[in-house]
Amino acid sequence: MISAKKSALFEAGFTMYLTPLIRFSFSRILGQGVKPIPDKPVLFIANHSSWWDGLVFFYLNRTVWHHDIHMMMHEEGLKKHSFFRYLGAFSINRQKPKEILTSLQYAEALLKQGKSVVLFPQGDEFHLETRPLAFQAGAAYLIEHCPEVPIVPLSFYYSFGHQQKPELWIQQHQPIRASTLEHMTRKEKTFYLQQLSTEQLNSLRNTVISENSETFYSLGRRRK
Repeated sequence: MISAKKSALFEAGFTMYLTPLIRFSFSRILGQGVKPIPDKPVLFIANHSSWWDGLVFFYLNRTVWHHDIHMMMHEEGLKKHSFFRYLGAFSINRQKPKEILTSLQYAEALLKQGKSVVLFPQGDEFHLETRPLAFQAGAAYLIEHCPEVPIVPLSFYYSFGHQQKPELWIQQHQPIRASTLEHMTRKEKTFYLQQLSTEQLNSLRNTVISENSETFYSLGRRRK
């Protein structure tokens, strides 16, 4: 497993590159419920359909949440883009069961140290319209081992509207307490999170299709 080597200096420098890149690449970045989270740490989960997803998480953290986040990332991708280690990325190799456990134990240790963790429970990157989202059991494992840590599901939806550049719509769910799921088996916990995230993503898709942005606000420019 490749561990994180987070650097505050590198993160600050990378933000100077990432912020204008994000704001330039999308015609609109719209959020609903995307707001600071007093609880620290938290376990973030989200659907995974684009290489933008990880960068969007870093962007949201720098502009909204301000947590000490770490992100689980495919070992192959982390080897190719090793600079992500300095942003808090650590690896998982799903081809080796023992290393899956090692990565989950590493994430567990981070949470117990007060650091928030980002997980893409689908395991791989899938087309945005793939259903069901088919979650792996990693999030449920962490819920069981860190019951005091709330789970915050997010949905990302990328869409081409009426502009040359795509739009990014983001919906943040209220924190879910592990106590809500404590009576469930690990398989049931996984299915619960999968269903919740699928329903949230489908609802967001319908909102995007109807172009109903009245309850959304811009995340793509500085707030006054």
